[in-house]
Amino acid sequence: MTAMPSDLERVAVDRVCGPSSEPDGRTSRLGFHQAQQLRHLLLPALWALQDAVGGVSEGGLAYVSDRLLVPPAEAYGVATFYSMLLVDDVKETTTYICDDIICRRTVGFVLRDDQTASPCLGQCDRAPARLQMTAGEVALSITGPGSVLTATFPKQITGLVEVVDPESLESYEDAGGFAALAKAREQGAAWVIEQVEESGLTGRGGAAFPTGLKWKLVSAEPGPRHLVCNADESEHGTFKDRYLMEGDPFSVIESVALAAFATGSDHAFIYIRGEYPLATARLQSAIAQSAQHLEGVTVEIRRGAGAYICGEETALFNSIEGFRGEPRQKPPYPTVSGLFGRPTAVNNVETLAHVLRIVRDGAGIYAASPTRLFSVSGDVRTPGVVEAPVGATVEEVIDAAG
Repeated sequence: MTAMPSDLERVAVDRVCGPSSEPDGRTSRLGFHQAQQLRHLLLPALWALQDAVGGVSEGGLAYVSDRLLVPPAEAYGVATFYSMLLVDDVKETTTYICDDIICRRTVGFVLRDDQTASPCLGQCDRAPARLQMTAGEVALSITGPGSVLTATFPKQITGLVEVVDPESLESYEDAGGFAALAKAREQGAAWVIEQVEESGLTGRGGAAFPTGLKWKLVSAEPGPRHLVCNADESEHGTFKDRYLMEGDPFSVIESVALAAFATGSDHAFIYIRGEYPLATARLQSAIAQSAQHLEGVTVEIRRGAGAYICGEETALFNSIEGFRGEPRQKPPYPTVSGLFGRPTAVNNVETLAHVLRIVRDGAGIYAASPTRLFSVSGDVRTPGVVEAPVGATVEEVIDAAG
């Protein structure tokens, strides 16, 4: 006999999938293509179970499978792909202790029997880090405050961090927030792409692909198109994107909306790693407060669930679509066939942050003094994020951190 979901699990899943039209909770009368349109809700539905009861039970998984018309074996395969989803292991509380290189070297590091070792949690500037998942809540326990260390260098894209209230739209607007988006709409999408091309901006996610060229390729394809902000920052010792999302979330939302406008995308996704609960909460709040500025584009957050490989763009697409987060073969490239098989522009948080400055100040001014962010931790006096000019040496960056 198939295990049955609890009432709490049904309610949690229905909040994601919508109320069922069938008396037994199934969605079986939908056609194949309609079912495919629902599958992208699989990961949010699994998170809903985890948040509600502390794990993905057999009955809960069966209910999700029925609601979304995903074969049970496939739903199980997706759920077990992610380390943060506790499949058939419902617990009131699960505690992860980061045992990666920075946290492990801190004084007093001890892993108790009731704790689980975790790869880097992206909190290296305030190690040691602990992540605790309780039914209904994901919380981080950290120590040091972390800070942007730009005493040596001028601030270009981090200037509003620790200046504006990250939970107040009014504070952001008073500091000039959403002026770049308004200017972009006034000048037009083609002008924005031209400015980004002239600036020489390249991707800050590692590949260094010209951002303007990527946007031009996407905008030349027939719609609908998608914009994806890759915030699945999982490289060991890396936390620069987290710092922007926590400290200046409205600028992240503005930059996403601006990129969507430039590429002609009416739907944008921010895919953020599940280990960033504070950043996620602040981005969600910023989206809700910024509705008046987001005309023409829907911005949606998708939480990852502990899979390093989802930082790769095509694995990220699969994750959003409700499949295991495994990379796809290229070509076709995302600019032609990306998320849901549509032309897609993918940029990380830092790359998009630079676009705000380009639109605000102009390509020429930006090109004269481009910067990039560095995550600095370990044997330095003040771990944190250093914003330094492009071309700065490793020695200069470390010196900025003492």
